[in-house]
Amino acid sequence: MRRPISANIKLVLVIIGGIIVVSLLLYSQSLVRKLQDREREIANLYAKAIEYIANADTDSALDLTFLFTEIIQTIDFPIVLSYPDNTPKLDSHRNLEVNTSLPKDEQVTFLKGIITKMDEINNPIYIMYQDTVIEIIHYDESDLLKKLKWLPFYEILISTIFICIGYIGFSYIKRNEQSNIWVGMSKETAHQLGTPLSSLMGWLELLNSNEGIDKKSLSYINEIENDTKRLMKITSRFSKIGSVPELKSQQLDEVINRVIEYFSKRIPHMNKKVSIKVEKEDNQTYVSYVNSELFEWVIENLIKNALDSFESGNGNITIYLSCNKKYLFIDVKDDGKGIDMKYSKDIFRPGFSTKKRGWGLGLSLSKRIVEDYHRGKIFIKETELGKGTTFRIKLKQ
Repeated sequence: MRRPISANIKLVLVIIGGIIVVSLLLYSQSLVRKLQDREREIANLYAKAIEYIANADTDSALDLTFLFTEIIQTIDFPIVLSYPDNTPKLDSHRNLEVNTSLPKDEQVTFLKGIITKMDEINNPIYIMYQDTVIEIIHYDESDLLKKLKWLPFYEILISTIFICIGYIGFSYIKRNEQSNIWVGMSKETAHQLGTPLSSLMGWLELLNSNEGIDKKSLSYINEIENDTKRLMKITSRFSKIGSVPELKSQQLDEVINRVIEYFSKRIPHMNKKVSIKVEKEDNQTYVSYVNSELFEWVIENLIKNALDSFESGNGNITIYLSCNKKYLFIDVKDDGKGIDMKYSKDIFRPGFSTKKRGWGLGLSLSKRIVEDYHRGKIFIKETELGKGTTFRIKLKQ
């Protein structure tokens, strides 16, 4: 089993991105805690200054007027002073918008609501005079602190959007590159095969025109001719990759039976005993718009995949046709070794293979033909280790 390097690179990038986001979150929270501590210290300093003035003599209190004013000026967060019973002092609040045109009882009610919310965020600070509470300081967080608390989430959101856009862009570019590679390889393969095949067809015509050939040799020539036609068909398939294929109304059972006939002649030479049959939901005709050459290629790949799953060399492959009002379904079922469901998302990925041999391109190519050219779907309908796998193709009627 081979897992594409790109999948490992993506996993590493996700892990690194996660570490960066967590580090950013922790650092931002550290800054928030430091700012909270600073505001708490300012509020405590405010309370101590009031306590000092309350407990000092008149001359000392006058000397502290300038210092007290400077402390108040540094406060940039909402703050309210109240009496010991939590009744706010109307003339002792800062950084709050209070409608002074309202009656005093309504202003008090408004500030009481503010005090309740403040005490949920920060514990109030009690101002003492000779071991008696004379005032209470209630304070909220500054606008800067509130914004800073939300900063990590904005950063994560922006980073996530950026990563998603980058990932989508990267995937789009990668798909285009893969598509160009597919098309280039297919066109070049068709071109390279075209010349020798034309030559072989010419030699076969010369051999067939020879009247002195015995029956045994003639049978060999016929087999060579059949295989040459088969190669011509493969060349034609490759030449269609990258081009818009012509779709025609086709009876799917006829297309499938041509593929089964081809394999039926070759399975005995593979040292396998495999039964391939077609079953229908009913006797109706299953017709859809397909390109017969490309669609035969899909069925071939699924049958080859099923043949490779028979570890003992014996097994059964059933191709079941069914439909509903909108779609036709083709289920290719085998009773082979099955596929581990953890590979279900990778099985159609180019280069992925659970076999020791193979390039991992057959199912990827089948997916491209079904979904890109025929606007259908191909997926694993069900699979179980040791019991087999069913691939489903869904086409529009």
